[in-house]
Amino acid sequence: MKYFLLVIAMTLAIGLNAQDTGNRYKIYDVKKQKLITVDDIVAEMKNADVLFFGEEHNDSIGHSLETEIFKKLNHAYPERVALSMEMFHTDIQPVVNEYLADVISEKNFIKEGRAWENYNDYKPLVEYAKTNKLQVIAANAAARYSNAVTKNGLAVLNNFPKTSSNFLPPLSIDTATGRYYEKFTGLLGGHGMGTMKVYQTQNFWDATMAWSISKFNQVNKGIKIFHLNGRFHSDEKLGTIAKLRQYSPQLKILNISAFADEGFEKPEWNKFSGLGDYIIITDPTAKRSY
Repeated sequence: MKYFLLVIAMTLAIGLNAQDTGNRYKIYDVKKQKLITVDDIVAEMKNADVLFFGEEHNDSIGHSLETEIFKKLNHAYPERVALSMEMFHTDIQPVVNEYLADVISEKNFIKEGRAWENYNDYKPLVEYAKTNKLQVIAANAAARYSNAVTKNGLAVLNNFPKTSSNFLPPLSIDTATGRYYEKFTGLLGGHGMGTMKVYQTQNFWDATMAWSISKFNQVNKGIKIFHLNGRFHSDEKLGTIAKLRQYSPQLKILNISAFADEGFEKPEWNKFSGLGDYIIITDPTAKRSY
């Protein structure tokens, strides 16, 4: 009897938590200028190739939505969806593939795949891909390359052995100054040689992720790609999206900008309309994942 009551209590708790999560975000379609649902985004992907989800890395509501969107994309377009992630590096793609093939342990995957400290936030996505035999793209540049760029600038990539080119985007990498540079220097609080090298590293990350998506698309035509990155990489369709348009101008791209905001109850949607096709505002009082 006690066990039965415990099960009932747990079931009710899960239901309440799910309902609570569902009420702690709002999705706005910029073009249609109205609130929409996850299902509406999934339906719009019928005529698109890539969906960017620009996240705040510690937004627990955002992470839940990522998993929900990925699952619904797979249901809507069975076996025609892949997951692309900033959170894994190009040089560990074999490790990702081995884990998805269920031939190595999760412990080895996390260690040798150099998973982020908050991997548990992304684990539901990876496990869903594994269970449903969906591909996962390890899209970002390894730290050893980005650290070299931060120290010596983009030109240092020309000094790496030819074998490293398997993990690096084509050179040279565009670092056009403009709106993206203005945003970046505004974030760092000033210009200067040090800032420019860090900006080059940002562009290097963008180029690597865009190249990873483009390269995957070239050999997997018809597969829709759901890409996760920090929202600075894709807000205003700059950064990684701009680089992807250079590599694969034929791709139709949609992007989400998701973040917590103090105006959650009555969002000023016009203030955010330039960030993407869809704006997701999450409850700022929700517990952060770290």
